[in-house]
Amino acid sequence: MNNVSVDLLQLEGLKVSPAASLPAFVLLLLIYVFIMVSNLGLVLLISTERSLHQPMYLLFCNMSINDAFGASVVVPRLLSDVFLPGSDRYISYVDCVVQAFCAHFHASTAHTVLMIMAFDRYVAICDPLRYAAIMTNTMLVSLSVSAWTVPLLLVGVLLGLSVRLSRCRRIIFNPFCDNASLFKLSCESVLINHIYGLGYTVVLLGSSLGSVTLTYLRIAMVCLSSRNQALSRRALQTCASHLAVYIIMFVSGSIIIVLHRFPHLSDHRKLASIMLHVVPPAMNAVIYGLQIKAVREKISLLFTKRNHRPLS
Repeated sequence: MNNVSVDLLQLEGLKVSPAASLPAFVLLLLIYVFIMVSNLGLVLLISTERSLHQPMYLLFCNMSINDAFGASVVVPRLLSDVFLPGSDRYISYVDCVVQAFCAHFHASTAHTVLMIMAFDRYVAICDPLRYAAIMTNTMLVSLSVSAWTVPLLLVGVLLGLSVRLSRCRRIIFNPFCDNASLFKLSCESVLINHIYGLGYTVVLLGSSLGSVTLTYLRIAMVCLSSRNQALSRRALQTCASHLAVYIIMFVSGSIIIVLHRFPHLSDHRKLASIMLHVVPPAMNAVIYGLQIKAVREKISLLFTKRNHRPLS
C-alpha cells in the first residue's frame, strides 16, 4: 500500500483529564528535575572527588548518565503535550524513530551497565588479590564501551527492521514512540520484526538475569564461607545496593512485557512504560548515592549548615 500522509504522526501521549493536567505536569516536572540533579550531581561528584576514582564508582557513572538520558527521552515530550488535547499531539516520523531508538537504547543499556557492575563486584570480592591487576583503566574503558556498543547494535537492527516498512497508519497508541508503535503503522507482514524482537528480548534479559544471578550466588558463597565477618558484611551491603537497583529495573521492564499479553490492560501497560523511564532513574540515584560516604557527608553538611543558620 502506498504511504499516506504519515510524515506527521498523531501521538497519544499521557492520558489525563483536563482537571488532572496541572497536577500531572507538576509531579512529572519535579520527578524529572530530581532525576537530572541527582544523577548528574553524582557524576560530577565522582568526577571531582579523587577518593571516588575507583572502578565501582566510575562504572556507576555509566548508569547515572544512562538514567538521565532515559528520562530526557520521554519526560520532556510528555510535559510539552500534557496540556494539549489528544487530537493536537503531533510528532514527525523522524522524531518518532529517534525517540523509539533512544527509549530502547536506554532500557537495553541499563541491563548491560548492571552486568559490568556485577562483574566488578565479582572480581573485587571473589578475587581481591588480583583486583587491581584486572580492573585497570583499560579494562574500565573496555567494559564501558561494550556496555554502550552492544545495545547500540542490537537496537539499531531492531529499529532498522521497522523503518524499512511502508506505512498506512498515522496514530501512535502509546505515551511515546517505541518499536512496536512504529511497526504497527504498517500494513505489511511484521513477522520478521516479531521474531527478531523476541530473540532480542530473550538474549538481553537472559544474559542479564543469568550473569547477575550466577555472579551474586558466587559472591554470597564466598562471603558466607569467609572468616572475616566484618568484611563480608560490608561486601554484602555493597552488593545489596546493586541487587536492589537491578531488581527495580528488571521488575519495571518485566511488568511491561507481561502486560503486553493482556490487551484489556493496555492503559496499565502504557503507565508502566512511563514508569520504566522514571522510577529506576530516580531510585538508582537514591540507593547508590546514599551508599557513597562522600555523598552522605555532603548531605549531612548541607542540613547542618541550614540548621545552624543564624536567625535574622
